[in-house]
Amino acid sequence: MRPTGAFPSIRMRRMRRDDFSRRLMREHVLTADDLIYPVFVLDGSARSEAVPSMPGVERVSIDRLLKVAEEAVALGVPALALFPVIDAAGKTEGAEEAWNPDGLVPRTVQALKARFPELGVIT
Repeated sequence: MRPTGAFPSIRMRRMRRDDFSRRLMREHVLTADDLIYPVFVLDGSARSEAVPSMPGVERVSIDRLLKVAEEAVALGVPALALFPVIDAAGKTEGAEEAWNPDGLVPRTVQALKARFPELGVIT
């Protein structure tokens, strides 16, 4: 059987010919809008300490977290995920600190939302 049309000699690649059409048709695009910035929060002020198992990552106090959040907002990152670091004295079997309205997480969320109301905060 003989092929009809010009298929073997002409392959229709109109979707891939130009850069703009390749960008329009691509399947996946990753931008800053897709990112969530994870942060480890400590109690206190003017504190930061390295996380030994994660080189380049620090636990920071709320005042220093605001500077980190400012950089994230400037880069277009839409949300921060908070990972609180609670002192051993604050940890109980019933997790009472989780229900404390003046605890680390509520204070952190209040500080972030007061300064960056458009920033998403994931707890």
